[in-house]
Amino acid sequence: MEETQLNGFALGTFEDAGEQFPGAVFGDVVVDLRTVLPGITRISDLFADWDAHLDTLGSLDRAAAGARPLAGLKVLPPVQPVGTIIAAGANYREHVIQMSVAHQLGAEGADAQQLATDAAAEIDERGRTGDPYVWTGIPSAVCGAYDEVQLPDVGGSVDWELELGVVIGRRAHRVAAADAFDHVAGYTIVNDVTSRALVPRNDIAMMGTDWFRAKNQPTFFPTGPYVVPKKFVPDPAKLRIRLSLNGKLMQDALADDLLFDIPSLIAYASSVAVLQPGDVLITGSPAGNGSHWGRFLQDGDVMEAEISGLGTQRSVVRGPSGQLPPWYVDRPAAVAAAGGAAS
Repeated sequence: MEETQLNGFALGTFEDAGEQFPGAVFGDVVVDLRTVLPGITRISDLFADWDAHLDTLGSLDRAAAGARPLAGLKVLPPVQPVGTIIAAGANYREHVIQMSVAHQLGAEGADAQQLATDAAAEIDERGRTGDPYVWTGIPSAVCGAYDEVQLPDVGGSVDWELELGVVIGRRAHRVAAADAFDHVAGYTIVNDVTSRALVPRNDIAMMGTDWFRAKNQPTFFPTGPYVVPKKFVPDPAKLRIRLSLNGKLMQDALADDLLFDIPSLIAYASSVAVLQPGDVLITGSPAGNGSHWGRFLQDGDVMEAEISGLGTQRSVVRGPSGQLPPWYVDRPAAVAAAGGAAS
């Protein structure tokens, strides 16, 4: 997959010879922010005076600043320390319809057409009168844009969900939708990897689903490679989201099919919780997941992902380690109920 040319510059965290540093990416070179912005040692330090720092970077003489080649640097999750993932589920209309059909979510005995029709009516009503569905991801599940994705030893049917990530730049609590973009620093790419087998909790039906175990396994949030500042993305709804599996295009959509748009998501999430600088709001996945295709991740798969103007990801998938976590060693029934080991 070809990388889309970035406008302006992007920000990220890099490692060279074991040393981590925050950098500004200009094409194929990186400027170490520590050399040009006193007191900045991590990307998160920029949030205290975001606009002023961006102005300084925009006027840099890259040669004088000692820019180094991007090639050869290890690319880490862009914002360090990694913040909380604030995740919107079931937020792309066509994705919800596809998932309803794939998982037969609807009236018993309904055919695919009826399931799709019913799902469309339900999601349209939720968009008019309901609330977003939001859950949280933990920082330890985040990995870099080029890191391997590790399949778990318990939990099969591991799926991809490429999403537009919105990086929060200012503390947000009880923010009105009209003011929401004032709290956005920029945009990034997040692949919300999910073990579908771990979502249901049949042992405790009253709770329904278990997003903690299904989505918070190590490496389940490939993030980055960069944060592209908001001012370089005039209209995030026009960004194109594309993911290929082993060279075959699986997801291809504009970020304009959102049931709840970015301001609405920020307003809703901040009505419940305090969003902190460095948190990443992921806005939902468009259609084209493995559940739709009937194909889940396997050892050796290669996911290549792109959101126009934000860079690319390349994730090689590795199979289960073959060692059960201690919790499951003496629980064969629980392992079976969770779908066994991924394959």
